[in-house]
Amino acid sequence: MASAGLHVALRQAAPIPLDARFECGPGELLALVGPSGSGKTTILRAIAGLVRPRSGEVRCNGATWMDGRAFTPPQARHVGLVFQHYALFPHMTASGNVEAALPVALARSARAEAARELLEFVHLGGLGDRRPRELSGGQQQRVALARALARDPQVLLLDEPFSAVDQVTRRRLQHELAQMRQRLRIPIVLVTHDLEEAAALADRMVVLHRGATLQSGPPLEVLARPRDALVARLVDFRNLYHGEVVAHDPAAGTTRLRWGRYELEASHQPAYAAGARICWGIQPAHCVLHRRDRPSRGERENPVSGVVGEYLPFGENAAVTLWVDGRPGVELRFSVPTHVAARNGLAQGVEARVSLLREALHFMPYAPLERPQGAPEEAVVDPARAAG
Repeated sequence: MASAGLHVALRQAAPIPLDARFECGPGELLALVGPSGSGKTTILRAIAGLVRPRSGEVRCNGATWMDGRAFTPPQARHVGLVFQHYALFPHMTASGNVEAALPVALARSARAEAARELLEFVHLGGLGDRRPRELSGGQQQRVALARALARDPQVLLLDEPFSAVDQVTRRRLQHELAQMRQRLRIPIVLVTHDLEEAAALADRMVVLHRGATLQSGPPLEVLARPRDALVARLVDFRNLYHGEVVAHDPAAGTTRLRWGRYELEASHQPAYAAGARICWGIQPAHCVLHRRDRPSRGERENPVSGVVGEYLPFGENAAVTLWVDGRPGVELRFSVPTHVAARNGLAQGVEARVSLLREALHFMPYAPLERPQGAPEEAVVDPARAAG
């Protein structure tokens, strides 16, 4: 096992089930995602030494913080932990909150200078004399980050750090974190419910459910190619169905898929035998609306017809639910720019056609399409309603 970075393997049956394993290298940002109750915060607390799972290992830069024999207490782990709701001392100034986390051996003047530098690092220069109540939510979160960094941590743990601020501040803090991590060069573990946040910030994503690691990898890969239907639902994979593999054509690099009355062409996926029932899905971005004013060659690629069952404009884009073949129980979700929708006369009840791009059809092992606890409602197609 390489010594650099963070290595985590946690196991227990109760009180909170855990079967989690992952690594995070120096300078890497790892996102832990999953529904409420999936063990994300418990894992952070275990890394920090605030809880001790029944078995497992936590190692950082070659030092063993926890295994079957050893357990390093929290104060000796050099971990920076940023909580969701800041947890600042209300009676202290911003500088005082940061100084409280600095080594006690530092002289008073050195502590004040170190706190000033850390506040400048998080873009709070000149605000050191303000108390938390005099700071905005975003500024309080920056103080919390500066305090976490005051411990000169070997790993930085962020527990839903941006969930308590408004959307504009959230985006600004995300941008600042992306800049800071290039200078920190330590492992950073981020717990978030926001899949877009994980995709934007993380090098790798770990999907958790009931304390277990289900899949890990680059965020865009996990979101586009979940390993099974459970992961697909947990990462809000919107179009998820049952189907049957018809045949393979290795020479052409294709696999045929039967979905209701449609026979779709996908990229070659030989892991699934002809005749096998499978789960399959496609992301909304790869459902291409046929234009009425200018047909294209792509319209011959897996064309599917239907009736618009729901049309919801959201600013520059419109969310569309297509009832395949006019059947309300078989729904295909996608979005288009609002001006494209207007040009094509999209509205509830209007007939429309889309192409399902071949390379984007993703196959998964067969499983019942039931929603796991905590998964988004809209991510699921009821099996009784699924085509095929």
